[in-house]
Order: sequence, then structure tokens, then C-alpha cells
Amino acid sequence: MKHFKFIIICLLFLISSSVFSQYTDVINSNRPGVSRSPFSVGTNVAQFEVGPYMIKEKRTPALKTEVSGFGVDFAARYGFLFEQLELNIEGTYQNDTKTYFSTIVFDESRANFKNLTVGAKYLIYDPYKNSENEKPNLYSWKANHRFRWSSLIPAVSVYAGANYDTKNNPYTAGGIEGFSPKVMIASQNNFAGGWVLVVNLIKDRIGTDQSDFQYIFTLTHSFSPKWVIFGETQGIQSDFYADNLFRFGGAFLASKDFQLDTAVTFNTKDTPSVFSVNFGASYRLDFHKDKEIKNPDNGTSAKSEGKRRSQRNKGNKKNLNFNN
Repeated sequence: MKHFKFIIICLLFLISSSVFSQYTDVINSNRPGVSRSPFSVGTNVAQFEVGPYMIKEKRTPALKTEVSGFGVDFAARYGFLFEQLELNIEGTYQNDTKTYFSTIVFDESRANFKNLTVGAKYLIYDPYKNSENEKPNLYSWKANHRFRWSSLIPAVSVYAGANYDTKNNPYTAGGIEGFSPKVMIASQNNFAGGWVLVVNLIKDRIGTDQSDFQYIFTLTHSFSPKWVIFGETQGIQSDFYADNLFRFGGAFLASKDFQLDTAVTFNTKDTPSVFSVNFGASYRLDFHKDKEIKNPDNGTSAKSEGKRRSQRNKGNKKNLNFNN
């Protein structure tokens, strides 16, 4: 409950901030990590993200069990009405075999959605929107890579959604069934040199026996126009399950609308130990059009902002900050 109150207070404080946003020229994917960027995909953009994975879990203390199987993470995102607004559906489906090592060894076949959520994300503050003064210095590499205090101010969005859990789901606490709320605050800092930090604070399955608080920190580095690497830590705290997961991987920008990625996930405990490998892809259908302004351009139009972005070689992407 204290985590939920903290998130609500932050929401009330941040909602009073000015609202800005921007469509990006290349795909804005949440993959390969599990954190969510505060930025929308852009109006009239439909985006699909999918990541098949293999999972291995082993519990050694007390009741010894092993889980071996496969699954798929998926998401569909759509920019709706406003540049700042995104509607999405996302989830994880898993199929595995759980082996119990007791007096008699036996297997249990399992298959279901570990999570299935429909929601909306809204960008409430974008410090990069009007930062036209931060243009690149054409004569100094050092000037372009120096630390800027303004980079400590993050872009921020809020998210609200609803989980759906089926009855007798083997991946959830007993008694959970139907819909339950989910809220999140997502922030992003773009630092010089192609570094991006994304932070998510999440309260999930609110009001159920599996109500949990999660934090996710993702640090990415773009070292070429096509390649990016990342590291991520995810903490989960609830009465049903608690863990600290670590992920490392990278992504490749195949085209402005298509991305490939891979990552490994593991933890450091044995209740259970977790190891997973995934390969993913993101693709968008881009029907976005900048809104024209009848009045003389005062430098605030989407078209002008796009030009400034191109000049500064920056992009509002979480894991695909390829333009930095």
C-alpha cells in the first residue's frame, strides 16, 4: 500500500507539468528490455513487438522443482488522437513442464498467460521538446559529449491499465480471476554520448493477493547508427513472488521501421534460479503525418521540431537511441 500511495502522489505532482511530445523518424521500441519508454509511437502509427524465449528455472531448497519451457512476449501499440497518447495491449504466454522431485518424481504440464494487460500511456512532460539551443558543435567532439545538467531532467509519462487473469492460472496466486488495475510512472534521461536511462515504477494487480510493486532500471548505449547494447535490473516485491532479475543484450536497427534484438535474463537466488534467452523483433506501420499550422511558423510546429531533431542527431527512444 505504501508503494501505491507513493505512485499516486507522484502522479498528482507530475500531471501539473507542461505537455509535449514528438514522433520519431525511426522505430521507437520498448525492446529488448522489459521497461517502458515514456514516449508514444506517434499518432497513426501501429507498432508490433514480439519476443519468443526459452526459460529454465530450478528451485533447490526444500521442495525441489524444475521448470523448462518456452514462451513469447508480445505487444501492440497505437498512437491515438494526440502525439502524447498511446493505447496498447501487451502480455506474456508461456508453455512449460514443471517437474517435482519428491518421493515420487512427476511432471506437470502448464500453459497460460503470465500476464495480459490493456492500457494507455500519456506523456506529461518532455524536456527535449524545446531544447533547440542544444545544437551540436560542428568543430568540437568534446563539446558535443560534455555533461549537461539539463540532462538530469527526465521525460515523464503515466500509464493506467487493466490486467486480465483466467481462473486457475498456474502462474498467478490462487483465487485471482478477472480484471485488476495496473499503474506506472515511466521516465527517461538522454545523456551525451548515446547513453539513455529509463526508469519504471509499477504497481500491478492492485487489490489482489498478488498485488506487487516493481521497479525497472534500464541503461542503453548506442555506439553506432545501427547497434545498441543495454543492461537492466528488475525488482519484484509481493507476498506471492519476489525476485531481482538482470538482463543484458542488444538490438540492431535493420531499417527505420524494423528492429531485431536479443537478451539473456538471470537472477542470483535459488528460490528459484532463473535463466532465459530471448530473440525479438519490432515492426511499425507508419501512417504518421505532421500537423500543419496555418499561422506563420514560430518554431514550435512538429515540422520545425523534426528539423531541429535532425540537426541535433537525437531521438526520443528508449532502447533504440541510434541517432545519438
